[in-house]
Amino acid sequence: MNDWPDAQPEGPRRMRHVQRPQVPPQQPYAQNQQNQGYEQGYDQGQGYDQGQGYNPNFTQARNTGYDSGYSSGRVYGGQQGGGRGGVPPQYAPGGGAGGPVPTRPAPNWGKRVKIGSIVLVVGVLAWGVGTYAWASSQMRNEVDLAKVIERPADDDCTTYLIVGSDSREGMSAEDKKKLHTGSAEGKRTDSMMILAACSSGNTMVSLPRDSWVTIPSFVGSESGKKYAERGGSKLNAAYAMDGPELLVRTVEFNTGLHIDHYAEIGFAGFANIVDALGGVELNIEKGFKDKKSGADFQAGTQTLNGEQALAFVRTRYAFAQSDLQRTKNQQKFLSALANQAATPGTILNPFKLYPTLGAGLDTLIVDKDMSLWDLGQMFFAMKGISGGDGKSMNMPLSGSAPQNSLRWDMPKVKQLVKEIQNDEPVTVTADR
Repeated sequence: MNDWPDAQPEGPRRMRHVQRPQVPPQQPYAQNQQNQGYEQGYDQGQGYDQGQGYNPNFTQARNTGYDSGYSSGRVYGGQQGGGRGGVPPQYAPGGGAGGPVPTRPAPNWGKRVKIGSIVLVVGVLAWGVGTYAWASSQMRNEVDLAKVIERPADDDCTTYLIVGSDSREGMSAEDKKKLHTGSAEGKRTDSMMILAACSSGNTMVSLPRDSWVTIPSFVGSESGKKYAERGGSKLNAAYAMDGPELLVRTVEFNTGLHIDHYAEIGFAGFANIVDALGGVELNIEKGFKDKKSGADFQAGTQTLNGEQALAFVRTRYAFAQSDLQRTKNQQKFLSALANQAATPGTILNPFKLYPTLGAGLDTLIVDKDMSLWDLGQMFFAMKGISGGDGKSMNMPLSGSAPQNSLRWDMPKVKQLVKEIQNDEPVTVTADR
C-alpha cells in the first residue's frame, strides 16, 4: 500500500500569478469601432490603413482582448518609418507621432508678379539709359552757334534749321556711282528747311537754295575775321562761304527767326538711315524719271530703299517747277521717314534702333548744344506734321530775281515769322 493519501480530484484553483483575460461580450461592428484598442490600433498604423496589410492578431485582439504580438503581415519599419508605404510620419497626411506638420504655403502670385514687374522695369530703364548714353557719345556736335553774332530774340517755339548737304564723306567710288552723286569735292547745301516746333502746331518751311537774300556781316568761324555785308546773293552761297554758322546767321538776318538748333546730314547718311529702317513707304502721286539723279518711279504706294530715296529727294530737272517741286518732295519724304523712325517698332527693337542710330549719327552734324533728346523732339515734330498736326509749306515767293534766283514775298514772310514767334497757328499760304 502506498502511504500517500487517496488522491481525490481537486477542483480548479485560481492561480494568483495568472490573470485570465476577460472576454468582452460581442458587440455590433459599428459599436466595436468605438473600442479604445481598435481606435488606437487603427490610428497608430497597426491596422489596414497604415500600410501593415492584414493582421490576424488584430482580429484576435479585437475579439478576445489577447494579442500574441505576432504579425504575419507586418511591414517592418511601420512604427519607426511609419506612414503609408514607409513614408516617414512627419510627411504623412496629418503628421506623425509629433502631431501635424505644417505644409508648404501656397505661392504668393501677386508678390511674384510685382517683383517680376519691378525687375522688368529696372531692366528696361537700364537698357534705355545705356542706349541713350551710347547714342549721345556718337553725336557729332560740331557747329558752334555761339559764334553767330547779332542774333534775334528767342521765343517760345523751338526752331531747327535742317540742312541736307551734298557731302560725299565716307562714300567709296562704288557708292558714288550707285547713288548718282558724282565726285565733286567739298560740300554744298542740297536742301534747307526751317522746322518750328510750337505748342500751337508745328510748321515746316522749305527754303529754296536759290533764294535771293542778303548775306549780312559776320565773323569767320575759323579765321575770327569780320566780313562786311554782301547784298544780292543766293542763299546757298552763305554755306559755301563760311559753313553752317554763316548759313544760320543769314537765315536769322533775312527772316528775323531765332534758330535754336542746327542739323545737317550728307548723302551717305541719308541713304544708310533709310536702309537701316528697311525702307520707307511712300505714295508717289505721279511717276517720273531723271537720269542725273537716277530716279525712275511709277505712280502708287511703294517702299523706297536708300538709293531710291536719295534719287527721290534730289530730282528737280524732271519737274516744271524744278527746285520748288523738289522741296515739296523733300518735305514729304522727311515726314514719312520720321513717321516710320519714331515708332515703338523701331525705338523698342534693338535690331532696328541701333543700326538706325548708327547709320544716322555717323554722318549727322549738329550744334554743340543739341542733345539726343532735342534730336528726338525734332523727329517727333516732323512726324506730327505727317500726321496732320502742323503745316508744311515753301517760303512765300513773289517772283524771280537776278541769276535765276527766287525772291521772297516779304509781307507774307513777316506775317509767317510773327505767327511763329507768338506761338500762333500759321495762316500764311504760299502760292508756289
